[in-house]
Amino acid sequence: MSSTAVTTPSRLGLPRWAAPAGVAVLFVAAYLVFRGSGTLPHDKEAPQFLAVTELREWIDDHRNDNPLFLYFLNYIRLFVGQLYTLFQTTLYALGWPGITGVMGALAWLAGGWRIALLALGGVSAFGVLGLWESSVDTLALVGVAVLLSLAIGIPIGVWAGLSARTRRAITPVLDVMQIMPTFAYLAPLALFFHIGAPAGAIATMIYAIPPAIRITALAISSVSPTAVEASTSLGATRRQTLVKVYLPLARSTMALAINQTIMMALSMVVIANLISAPGLGGDIIRGLSRAQVGIMLPAGVAIVIMAVMLDRMMMAVARRDAHAKLRRTDLVGAGVLGVAGLALIPVLPPIWPESLTVNVVAEVNAAVSWAETSWYPVTTFIKDVTSHALLNPLESLLTAAPWWLVALAVLSLAWRVSGTRPALVSLACLLGIALLGVWEHTMQTMTTVAVAVLATLLIGLLLGVAAARSPRYSAIQRPLLDAAQTMPAFVYLLPALALFGTTRFTAIFASIIYAVPPVVRLVEDGIKGVPATVVEAAASAGSTSGQLLWKVQLPMARRAILLAANQGIVMTLAMVVVGGLVGAGALGYDVVAGFSQRTDFGMGFVAGIATVLLGVMLDRITQGADTRRPSPRKRKFT
Repeated sequence: MSSTAVTTPSRLGLPRWAAPAGVAVLFVAAYLVFRGSGTLPHDKEAPQFLAVTELREWIDDHRNDNPLFLYFLNYIRLFVGQLYTLFQTTLYALGWPGITGVMGALAWLAGGWRIALLALGGVSAFGVLGLWESSVDTLALVGVAVLLSLAIGIPIGVWAGLSARTRRAITPVLDVMQIMPTFAYLAPLALFFHIGAPAGAIATMIYAIPPAIRITALAISSVSPTAVEASTSLGATRRQTLVKVYLPLARSTMALAINQTIMMALSMVVIANLISAPGLGGDIIRGLSRAQVGIMLPAGVAIVIMAVMLDRMMMAVARRDAHAKLRRTDLVGAGVLGVAGLALIPVLPPIWPESLTVNVVAEVNAAVSWAETSWYPVTTFIKDVTSHALLNPLESLLTAAPWWLVALAVLSLAWRVSGTRPALVSLACLLGIALLGVWEHTMQTMTTVAVAVLATLLIGLLLGVAAARSPRYSAIQRPLLDAAQTMPAFVYLLPALALFGTTRFTAIFASIIYAVPPVVRLVEDGIKGVPATVVEAAASAGSTSGQLLWKVQLPMARRAILLAANQGIVMTLAMVVVGGLVGAGALGYDVVAGFSQRTDFGMGFVAGIATVLLGVMLDRITQGADTRRPSPRKRKFT
């Protein structure tokens, strides 16, 4: 028997880059031919805007005779309003001595005397800043929103943790809720619940619920199956297993869920002031409208102090051993603080004495004016270079291109990067935006988001890689990232407004410093997660430090980097829309105008929906890239 070697003729294949380059050339040619046609310019008097405004007027006129409002929505509003009044009345009855003592006692029980000192200093700072009443109103609003979020979110999270089918059903809803910028919650809630404290509390509750559900579900699903089986084998019912096994073992993670719910609520209560929710948000919005950092800064500092104080208390609870008993000294210290605070209620005035407040408005405004004058050449140079080199050309490209060409380009990019389903979702989102009549402003918003995301990812990669490769640098940077992630989004507008005034670059700068911390964390964790054996093998093969980074660590940390890109895009979009308050224009301005001017309510409502669609589109593309296998064009040949 003989064998004959059969040779397969070599294929004349094109380089891998040839197909994308050819498609890019076709798009450029189509743009040059059709530029200026099919651009869908913005029209403030569009029929869909007017229809929504008329619907708002009809709802306002029939709020007290329509069955949906009369027997359902009005009762919800009434219940939330009474709950807020109860919280507010209780806090004002305690006065500043009672609140200070009770918060100090709770903090001592949560984490010891150091956390108690932080709480005492934090509560006192509200009064020193001259914001006692606004801070109490904010605490009441946060308390109501967090209570409702946990009362609804924890049972749903437990259900999702026990049932994979429930988890799959609610995950898309939670995805959309977390993608939605904070502004997008306000328009429908103002439509159905009017304005005021109840509407603000409901908006804050809806915004804060997703982490309560997600983290609770994660905590329950992570409980050891062995412990559950042991409980079942001993004859425990499902309810007993839940109460005596699942919940105790998931306690520390569920404390993290409460912590994240509080942080999300604090982030939202400021924006809820746009629908007349009380609290510190009013001072920040007033400062933004007048472009006076001196009015904004004390309120921003108060919110940061409140966030840090509550964050440290909840994290101390999460870290504490479930079986550890409180020491007698802790019980005594907490008891002394609580009793002293309550005993001083009839002795001291309930409102913080005005003589103990510090007014820094004039000084801060003077410092900002000095900074604007002194740094004007630098800030103007940065702003002008970014505008002329990136913003203006990209905006001209997107707004002058036919809408169908942009949609086709996004479809092709999404298919290439993420696959068929994300591509179809992205196309549906763009078609929805076109039908809503806000195409031009959406393209302007997309321009701002693209520039901000580019800068965010560049800075995040550099800082994340540096932290991953230097433990000393990571130890210095991590506390700064912790503090940055504790701050509510609005706080980032303070330095941006002080440096750049009311321009669209202000929103870009604020969104960069808002989105960089999570990007840095994800990149650092991704690179640190590369197996040490792989790194050692590459190093022993003679790889330099740069080769090790580019050829081993970054490729193997791809999933973490893509997740960082996803989070950067979502957070940047949320902040750019908030930037409508400081001159960012586009969809953010439309939303703000819809709340401030009754005749523009329809435009603001539609702009909020368009923002959600834009966020879903960008999220699906980057999420798909995270889980996507090689390109659909790639084939195996044998």
